[in-house]
Amino acid sequence: MIEAHGVSKSFGPVQAVDGVSFQVERGELLALVGASGSGKSTTLKMLNRLIEPSAGSVRIAGRDVRTLAGHVLRRGIGYAFQGVGLFPHLSVEQNIGITPNLLGWEPARIAERVSELLELVELDAALALRFPASLSGGQAQRVGMARALAAHPDVMLLDEPFGALDPLTRDRLQQSFYRLQRRLHLSVVFVTHDMTEALLLADRIAVMQSARLIQLGTPQALLAAPANEYVELLMDTPRRQARVFDQLARGAACA
Repeated sequence: MIEAHGVSKSFGPVQAVDGVSFQVERGELLALVGASGSGKSTTLKMLNRLIEPSAGSVRIAGRDVRTLAGHVLRRGIGYAFQGVGLFPHLSVEQNIGITPNLLGWEPARIAERVSELLELVELDAALALRFPASLSGGQAQRVGMARALAAHPDVMLLDEPFGALDPLTRDRLQQSFYRLQRRLHLSVVFVTHDMTEALLLADRIAVMQSARLIQLGTPQALLAAPANEYVELLMDTPRRQARVFDQLARGAACA
């Protein structure tokens, strides 16, 4: 469904992404992980041509993305990111319906799709007429997800979509999105700094370091055989956190 072949990006003398290749099958979720500046978000944005590659190619559903105008390509790909980016002067229903409107859908069809999506992302229909400023962070993120799904994309690109949320809201949205992705059989590339999130949600994980993809595999494969010390440290992060939590819990029980 998604194919990246030797994708690279330079910003002047800085090599942001260096020869990255991977495939994402229909219905698969691939998590891109790594430190800040490793090239994750740049890689993601090259898939829908928000950033043009310096070298390499991207194909989606067998078609080279360079054969489509950027705005046409992006209307067929769901895209959500940290901070959401809802249009403040548009209501919830107008934000969700913006891509179908650009595609020329009839108003009745747009209204039906908005109603369907509000239910799909587990939001009350009464929110449709409200404006982004009146929404909680979790509600806004769900609206952003609904907007990304509005035109029935098979492919979604997510850039730290839950990163700015409080832990409880983040946990609920992770679970909600996991159900949604499985139900709709979406092909997803998901950028995250959170290894626990990647391990919980991803079918496969791609680890980036210093602009390169250094290991790609299932969570089980990366846990069992990390390619280097950096991958090993990343994979061990949730276990270290769990050990600290266990020690705190034991201490509280003894208090």
